[in-house]
Amino acid sequence: MSFQNPVFIPGPTNMPEAIRQACYMPTIDHRSPVFGKILHPCLDGVRKVLKSESAHIFIFPSTGTGGWEAALSNTLSAGDGVLAARNGMFSHRWIDMCQRHGLNVTVVETPWGNGIPADKYEDALRADKDHKIKVVLATHNETATGVKSDIAALRKALDAAGHPAMLFVDGVSSIGSMDFRMDEWGVDVAVTGSQKGFMLPAGLAIVGLSEKAMKAVETAKLPRTFFDVRDMAKGYANNAFPYTPPVGLMNGLKLSLEMIQAEGLENVFARHHRIAEGVRLAVAAWGLKLCATSPDVYSDTVSAICTPEGFNATDIVTVAARDYGMAFGVGLGEVAGKVFRIGHLGSLTDAMMLSGLATAEMVMVDLGLAIKLGSGVAAAQEYYRIGSGKSSRLAA
Repeated sequence: MSFQNPVFIPGPTNMPEAIRQACYMPTIDHRSPVFGKILHPCLDGVRKVLKSESAHIFIFPSTGTGGWEAALSNTLSAGDGVLAARNGMFSHRWIDMCQRHGLNVTVVETPWGNGIPADKYEDALRADKDHKIKVVLATHNETATGVKSDIAALRKALDAAGHPAMLFVDGVSSIGSMDFRMDEWGVDVAVTGSQKGFMLPAGLAIVGLSEKAMKAVETAKLPRTFFDVRDMAKGYANNAFPYTPPVGLMNGLKLSLEMIQAEGLENVFARHHRIAEGVRLAVAAWGLKLCATSPDVYSDTVSAICTPEGFNATDIVTVAARDYGMAFGVGLGEVAGKVFRIGHLGSLTDAMMLSGLATAEMVMVDLGLAIKLGSGVAAAQEYYRIGSGKSSRLAA
């Protein structure tokens, strides 16, 4: 790939130059009050992005996967019950982590391309008369399939069943790009990472815990050291970490949060939706379909695009990188070779997206697919055009 071209993978995403420069900073004493001026704005800014008034925010030197482990190890004990749907590669990986931690996982098998079935969750919770299920897991945005799930509906299922389980949500590819309402949806643990909507390099696991989750921390028995939120909270009280913090990344996060707030959170969500709609119109113009089965589950951060039967979708990604220096995402797990993915999140504009769509078209024509050059680009252009009346111009 070429460093001159934007990337269209679902993360890590494109980095604004100002954020890259913010990460590239001189060494400071991370045990001095100077670090506190970076730390506390990050904690406060993340809380605002989660739309929470009271969430306890923890930032670890890790990735979203580390955030999952922090969520589990701080709140659960071996043998505890977990309810989860497997509807893509990342929900599958979280289930696998639970099983490796000795948790008793009830899996709701769900076709890839579908959202989490709230009705089946409710049935499982009603059947759990002894309340052995301690946590309900949900992947808000399944990055492998381009599918979002209705977290508010899952909260309603929990409440309708009268079940006390906590609700844990993987928002790695949604938080900071799509609307997320931690308090309103009754989310007990929200997990994300630095390399998607926050436009940073990979390296930070960002986790929000509710008061209910913080109470569970005191009785949880799973081993935890590096990810112990109690140690982290003690450090925060003294403007510090319990170990050496990733100061540069956190300085970048501070600026990222300032940029998101300057654009306006709702404007950020609207921009992502607008760019995603243009991609979806392009896919339709190509005569192709999304892996996501219906508009109510379409993701605004990544589109997984199905290719014709017998065609290896991975070839599109390979040729795009080799011949045009541009990066798209391959299919994962059950959809490997069946889809290619276009990431449309983070630092992205309409014009940048058009370059990706144009390149994808060239590659598909090069590979012999029956697609007319310019068809998808034209469909997206018509939607993005200021004069079309279909698109509002927002700061990006």
